[in-house]
Amino acid sequence: MKKIFLFLLFSSYFCSICHCQFSPNIYNYSIAEYKASNQNWDLCRAENGKVYVANNIGLLEYDGLDWKLFQLPNQTTVRSVLAFNNLIFTGSFEEFGFWEENDYGHLVYQSLSDIIKPQISANEEIWQILSYENKVIFRSFSSIYVYDFKNVDRIQPSSAVISLNLIDNDLLVSTLNNGIYKLENKNLVPFFSDEVLKDTKIISIVKKEDQYLILTSLKGSFYLNAKKLRPTKFAFNNEIKQHQLNKFSKLENGDMAFGTIKDGVYIANSKGEIKFHISKENGLLNNTVLGQFLDQNDNLWLGLDNGIASIDLKNTSYFFNDVSGKLGAVYDIVKYQDLLYIGTNTGLFYLDKSNNLNFIDGSQGQVWDLKIIDGNLFCGHNEGTFLVKKNQITKISDFTGGWTIQKVPEHDNLYMQGTYAGLVKFQQKSGKWETKHMGKTTIPSRFLVFENPYTAWVAHAYKGVYKVNFNKSYDTITKITNYGIRGLDSEYNPRVYNLRNDIVFKTNNGWQKYEPLLDSIVPFDLLNEKFGKHSYIISEQSMSPIVLKDKNGVISFKYINNDSVETKINNKLIKNRYIVDYEHVSKINDSLFALNLDNGFMLIDETFKDTTIVFKPKIESVKINGIEIKLSSIKDGSTIKIKYNESINLELSSSNSTNHFFEYSIPSLSEGWFKVDNRNLELNNINHGLYDILLRTIDDSGNTSVAKKLKLDVSPPWYKGTIGLLLYVLVLLTLIGLFYYLHHRKIQKEQRLMRIKYQREQQKLLREKTLENEKHIVQLKNESLQNELKIKSKQLANNAMALVKKNEVLQDIKRELAVNKEGFKDYYAYKKLIKKLNNSIEHKDEWEVFEENFNQVHDEFFTKLKTRHSVLTPKDLKVCAYIKMNLANKEIAPLMNISVRGVETHRYRLKKKLSLENDISLTDYLLNIK
Repeated sequence: MKKIFLFLLFSSYFCSICHCQFSPNIYNYSIAEYKASNQNWDLCRAENGKVYVANNIGLLEYDGLDWKLFQLPNQTTVRSVLAFNNLIFTGSFEEFGFWEENDYGHLVYQSLSDIIKPQISANEEIWQILSYENKVIFRSFSSIYVYDFKNVDRIQPSSAVISLNLIDNDLLVSTLNNGIYKLENKNLVPFFSDEVLKDTKIISIVKKEDQYLILTSLKGSFYLNAKKLRPTKFAFNNEIKQHQLNKFSKLENGDMAFGTIKDGVYIANSKGEIKFHISKENGLLNNTVLGQFLDQNDNLWLGLDNGIASIDLKNTSYFFNDVSGKLGAVYDIVKYQDLLYIGTNTGLFYLDKSNNLNFIDGSQGQVWDLKIIDGNLFCGHNEGTFLVKKNQITKISDFTGGWTIQKVPEHDNLYMQGTYAGLVKFQQKSGKWETKHMGKTTIPSRFLVFENPYTAWVAHAYKGVYKVNFNKSYDTITKITNYGIRGLDSEYNPRVYNLRNDIVFKTNNGWQKYEPLLDSIVPFDLLNEKFGKHSYIISEQSMSPIVLKDKNGVISFKYINNDSVETKINNKLIKNRYIVDYEHVSKINDSLFALNLDNGFMLIDETFKDTTIVFKPKIESVKINGIEIKLSSIKDGSTIKIKYNESINLELSSSNSTNHFFEYSIPSLSEGWFKVDNRNLELNNINHGLYDILLRTIDDSGNTSVAKKLKLDVSPPWYKGTIGLLLYVLVLLTLIGLFYYLHHRKIQKEQRLMRIKYQREQQKLLREKTLENEKHIVQLKNESLQNELKIKSKQLANNAMALVKKNEVLQDIKRELAVNKEGFKDYYAYKKLIKKLNNSIEHKDEWEVFEENFNQVHDEFFTKLKTRHSVLTPKDLKVCAYIKMNLANKEIAPLMNISVRGVETHRYRLKKKLSLENDISLTDYLLNIK
């Protein structure tokens, strides 16, 4: 009853706002997220929590974390979708069938239209699918197809079929011109017809109390009772007529959701009064609703002309959104004299009686603080401090940056404010406000609390905390003590609070408190345990309950005296809209609170208890070394076997959970739980053995699911298994055999070496003896050759001398004959005799014999001489040979049959041919040629 009362109170106060500003939680999925086409025609949610969407280019699957796209074989547009009996039925262009998950976790399509392909009309599309009496019904505009999981039967109405509706186990078929039929045993039986419904698109028929509620596209809504049709008087009729109703859903509490073509979604209560209008103006991506589905948790899923959206209709906390950007970042909200004031970075706004957003002139700039004290609304502003009355503000202080203002305990009309430049006193006298800077310090004072009437604590905006003492008349500060050096574990961005007369501090490292007996700051273990080290208070110190925000962005409402009462706000929509470090929750009434956000705020119904359940993770696929394995091999209690050094990848999902992620633990390896990156757990480099892998789902609030256990058997490496053992035995036997073989071989080798050594010694002795004999023989041969050479040289010299003598004699005879040639009677006889003498002197055969003997003595003399000096003539060679034999010119002359002068001339020419310098003797040069 209390929740109903609060909701009615909220509705009555904000009823006119809700039409344009307030909305439930909306989460949009853009094309960039689901990565498919913009148009989404139909939606459904399976029992396992997965959401399926009929998209322009295929079937979309969403598991709460990731989107997947599956395309039909002909890649046509999917118009309708239904999850039933673990199958996903889809309808498309001239095609309908179902998707089934195979043993690898992939959806595989099976066509049903192929069964009756000839009966399907040309250009026919399936626009609706529903289950009825364990059958699946497919609807196009021209036909109805009934699939009983064996056969497909076609029913062809006489008029275009607009919608199918299941009411109390009756399947009602709405046509365009012939009214409404009921499906009985695959036959269409007339149910109701009226002229008003002719040429009318009946979007939906639902049972409301004891009558039928008929909703049309452009004619509004009607009640059908006792075969009589009458228009309803619902307030939403004008809207759905104007904006063309396209989809309809009815909640269990009687609320209704209307998806329109032109203006988004309208939410109405059971009386037809519009509670919310959700459109592009307050957060929806697109105003055209093509598909609509209400799941069992009252989440309204919308398929839009551009995008997908999910609206939480169960939660009684609502958003005020300003998509125009005029509002800006909200820093404080307060309800004062029946108006809601909103302080932002652009100025001060209020919602008037018509709940339109109004700007208060003169307030432009940063508003830090809105606070009601003693019936006055103070506005701490960047330009100073103002008093607010209705739609006007009056400046009462010029001291800039009014961060926080507090009433001085036990004093009326006396206040202290923390500003950019320190503390400022406010005092009202005779209806006038007096302000005074307290002096001594210009510490930027964002946080200010009183320990007692004359002692306050100030937290520097960026560094340290200070204790400030005032005099009795509050004219000045008597003492300032820096406690940043007295136990404060972090001076950066501290916060100070007065909780039940304890001065407590929140630093980057946790909670601390002031200990008067020690006059220092000490750790506060109670709050570290109760609130958490990384949580800080975002509500006023006088407010109950205390509101905290943790490092994960979760908002918690806590009561110090009652740990069992706690409300948590874990909404992924608000986490990206926090004004970081300036989050603030203000109290609107007993159970309604406002949380400041960027471009708006959230109204939180603290009495609403969201029964958050986190579901056990499901394994979607398993890959070993990148190769998928069948999911049937990992049923509960089974063991996954992998080889050593292989990696295993588990793809996880928990589609029924929200704001969740996954953790894993391997108790035998390490204690504690570890976060899974995204949704894929990859394990590698695991030592061999049997392991229990625990998997669980956890949300940002710390709620966890029951752990799922998986056994993993990592086989040992080959060198530690049976093969390795056999190999080690084989290696050992081989080593023993090798040792025996090498030892035996060593003995044989030593014996052989000894024999070889003995043989070598004998051979060495024989060789030495042989060498000695050979040397002796060579010596004898050399001596013999030397002797032979001497003999040859002597013979050669003798031959040469004999030739010389012979030629001298012949020349003498020639000369005598020349002297006595007159004595010859026959001149020709004389000539003939002279010629014979000349031939005898120059006898070639004698020269050849000489040359052969010469070469035997002077080995290859002519060859070397010709090689060095190719210009030498045979005559030159003869002269060189005679010179080599050390013959004198007069000895050479007879041999050459020339004069001594001719020999000298020839020697001169020969020296030129041999290119010898003047100081080099021709005889020495030739003698040195070996």
